[in-house]
Parts: sequence; structure tokens; C-alpha cells
Amino acid sequence: VQLQAYAGGLVQVGGSLRLSCAASGGPFRNLVMGWFRQAPGKEREFVAGISRGGGTTSYADSAKGRFTIYRDNAKNTVSLQMHSLEPEDTAVYFCAADRFLRNTQSTSSEYEFWGQGTQVTVSS
Repeated sequence: VQLQAYAGGLVQVGGSLRLSCAASGGPFRNLVMGWFRQAPGKEREFVAGISRGGGTTSYADSAKGRFTIYRDNAKNTVSLQMHSLEPEDTAVYFCAADRFLRNTQSTSSEYEFWGQGTQVTVSS
């Protein structure tokens, strides 16, 4: 499975941005998907996850109420809509996928496939 994340960029504080990740090379509907991020000098951290059918989602506390994860199994994409962005959201954002997870997981080591990352910079 190959993952390609895109649509990061530079946004001002309080702005919005939508990240997307396109998957190829395997049945997308069989994948649990997640978004992670890594800021300079920090460990990679969980942002949001979504189940195979899209009916179950989970979020880091920092993302709750501001970010929404959703997927389109017909288009093999998962997206992360981000609102009310803060400088602390500045990071490289990665999409991740796994074939065997039963539910969304917040531990990066649980995910089998990773995209290359897309930079999000929130300027104050």
C-alpha cells in the first residue's frame, strides 16, 4: 500500500486547512487510517484515526473540536479538516494505514504503512 499526503501549506493563526491522503496498491476499505504529526525536536504524535467504514473516529485532545477526519472509500482518500489552527499545530503531518487493526489506534508503531508527510505551518 502506498500513501501520498498532500495539501499542506502555510496558514495564519485561526485559519483552516484540509489535508488529504490518497492510497493505492490495496483495498482501501480494508485499512484503518490515521493522521499523525511531528514537530521539530518532538516525537511523532497521534492526531486522529478512522475505522474502515468511517463510522468510528478518534482524536487527540489537542484536535478535538477543531479537526475532523473523514474518508471516501470510493475515491481511496482520507482527509483531515483542520480549523482554528494555532502555532502549536505546526508540524509535518503524516497519514498512516494498517490492515489488521481492529479499531483506530493512537500508537504510531501499530500502523504498517506511512505516507511521506506534508508540512503545515501556522504563522502568528
